[in-house]
Amino acid sequence: MEITEKIRAAASIVEIASQYTTLKKRGKKWVGLCPFHSEKDPSFTIDEDKQLFHCFGCGIGGDLFSLVMEKENLTFPEAVRFLAEKYRIPLPETRQAGRESRLEEKIFEINDKALNYFRNNLFRTPEGKKALEYLKSRQFSEDTIKKLRLGYALNSWDALFQNFKQSYSPQILEKAGLIIPGQKPGEYRDRFRGRVIFPIFTLTGRVVAFGGRTIFEAQPKYLNSPETQTFTKGHILYGLNFTRDSIRQAGELILVEGYADFAALFQAGIQNVAASMGTSLTSQQAAQILRYAPRVIINYDGDEAGLNAALRAVPICLEKGLQVKILVLPEKLDPDAFIRKYGPDKYLGLARRALDGFRFLLVQYSKGARLNIPEEKSRAARQVIQEVMRIPDAIVRNEYLKRTAEYFKINETTLRQMLEESRKPAPAASREEKDIFLPAEKRLLQLLFNQQEIARMILGEMDEDCFRGLASEPVFRYVLESYRQGQSWSLAPLQEKVESRLLGQLCRVLQEDIPDGSIGEALDCLITLKKNSLQKKLREIQREIALTEKKGDQEKLMSLLYQKHELTRQIMTL
Repeated sequence: MEITEKIRAAASIVEIASQYTTLKKRGKKWVGLCPFHSEKDPSFTIDEDKQLFHCFGCGIGGDLFSLVMEKENLTFPEAVRFLAEKYRIPLPETRQAGRESRLEEKIFEINDKALNYFRNNLFRTPEGKKALEYLKSRQFSEDTIKKLRLGYALNSWDALFQNFKQSYSPQILEKAGLIIPGQKPGEYRDRFRGRVIFPIFTLTGRVVAFGGRTIFEAQPKYLNSPETQTFTKGHILYGLNFTRDSIRQAGELILVEGYADFAALFQAGIQNVAASMGTSLTSQQAAQILRYAPRVIINYDGDEAGLNAALRAVPICLEKGLQVKILVLPEKLDPDAFIRKYGPDKYLGLARRALDGFRFLLVQYSKGARLNIPEEKSRAARQVIQEVMRIPDAIVRNEYLKRTAEYFKINETTLRQMLEESRKPAPAASREEKDIFLPAEKRLLQLLFNQQEIARMILGEMDEDCFRGLASEPVFRYVLESYRQGQSWSLAPLQEKVESRLLGQLCRVLQEDIPDGSIGEALDCLITLKKNSLQKKLREIQREIALTEKKGDQEKLMSLLYQKHELTRQIMTL
């Protein structure tokens, strides 16, 4: 039996449709108000025997899959997976996929039990009472705590591990992200200790990961599960499983940074909200927003890090076709603190007056620039042009070009010429230079040294793996160390840190006559280098797999296959 037939046999179109509208039995059929358009008299009809629906008002109709695709904004394969998960029907799989699927199900099982464990800690232990007092001091009601299914991780080195080790091996608990190896062989520690636990759910309500907020002022303040077989942080918006209907109804999503911000708005009755679980909105998250609403208000923290995160997010939203606004709260308050101090009405008033996202981008890029000086005006305008180029819709791109011309008081024809110049390929590099730098590596070096204001906005996303093995590795390492120490960087100190040949190539690259770049371009370069690093690791693992297969070492082979899967998954998420 095909998977679609298995789903039809197990699922009820009446049950699914009842999630979206109230149905009443009328003869052999069910009727209700149409969930796809506004009406006073019910014209939405379901034939349960045929598993079909039809609305006589707007004309929409189809089967179980069509209904889910329309209401959840899913593709057909996604609707199949959605329904298969809901009715616990295993999807068809290859042998390799079967192993991965079994691991995935095991992690879901462990996460579900871990959530029950964390909730028991919160409500039934003395230490949990202190955590409840902390939550109530933050003005979170018991109703909100229960709705969001919050829990608590005991402030113990290995309480969870001791509780779970009889049922699950340390290896599977580690793959679920709940424990980490200790300092001694065979020793394991709980990942979450002394933290309020925010469970993270899939759209179908399965526990996919956890976030923890310390109540003992430990560092970091917030800690997330690592990426696992079931969890890729940049692919999920926290709270969307609770709020997607409200978002769809409002036609607008308010995007905040963290769990507490989400909980504060949710409790205040502002329920068209989701959280990006940090400050870096991803392209995948933006695409997910677009499934439910055409508009987004980004309300990150009002400090410099929050403003930079909002600036990084605007080009991503524009590239996806989202209408974006930016809400910066007064006094550098985050949404949680603002709601507690001023209440939801004042918050909603500010949200209605949120700044247009493109206007915010113009203001931020021209911040600090003296626009009465032609060179500085040109530099700021070229940065904006780089972002305008990324917008796929020609009409939208044209309108933003006009706004750029008006803002900078530059002739629109001149801006169009700049746009065309930016599209021209860069001059061909010499053979010697090609052998030294990858294109993304070269461009990122130019941005890091020539536009340090952009560099500081993306260096927080960089780690050593991005540049390991590159010709310019010593240069990137020096820049990253300088950034982490809060210092500036320049060519002079590099004379004692790198070989003269590398320094000569770097100087030649930095002297090229090229247009200014943008945050979006810098992030693209960084993603390309990350992907390059992961692909290199994947090739090494593939060679090791081939050798291990010849030796017949099955245990090592399974470990390598898992590593290969993890690397492949990471590459696919970039």
